[in-house]
Amino acid sequence: MTSKNILYIKNMVCNRCIKVVKEELEKLGVTIKRISLGEVETEQPLENLPINKINHILKENGFELIEDKKAKIVERIKSFIIKTIYEHESLINKNLKFSSLIENELELDYNYLSSLFSSQESITIEQYIILQKIERAKELLKYGELTLSEIAYKLGYSSVQHLSNQFKKITGFTASQFKSLTENMRKPLDKIS
Repeated sequence: MTSKNILYIKNMVCNRCIKVVKEELEKLGVTIKRISLGEVETEQPLENLPINKINHILKENGFELIEDKKAKIVERIKSFIIKTIYEHESLINKNLKFSSLIENELELDYNYLSSLFSSQESITIEQYIILQKIERAKELLKYGELTLSEIAYKLGYSSVQHLSNQFKKITGFTASQFKSLTENMRKPLDKIS
């Protein structure tokens, strides 16, 4: 895969985002080879694409082209974390460390990735992971289909108490208080930082 045919896009955080980006790019005549969170591989070389039009249509839909190499790496880390927490819980439950998963996914040293992420985002990768897990826990609590114990297991917590402590620290509520609230307090995934 040649990186010259890859567009890196900020704020792609869910399957609906992928659908919107795919539809909008196809309207502009872009032939998509592969699309995932934060990345679109095109058949055409990037220099043959209407980049200004692409940038405009992406911004209209809440997305943004990323051109800086370091920003691209950070966006790949964020996309991988979100995808793992929301779609590949089995990786979390195998007691695999996120640091190893991220290092393997990006094929770069984790210490470098951690330092880069912190300098770009003003929080650590670990803090970002916790924030994403708490957002996922909020979502699962609102659905009401799983017990707190099942949610803790699903998100890779060592115990219900560990999840409960982090939940209270981040949200200011216990899990049961949050569940009883009628107001939806979830944040869009791209606004977590």
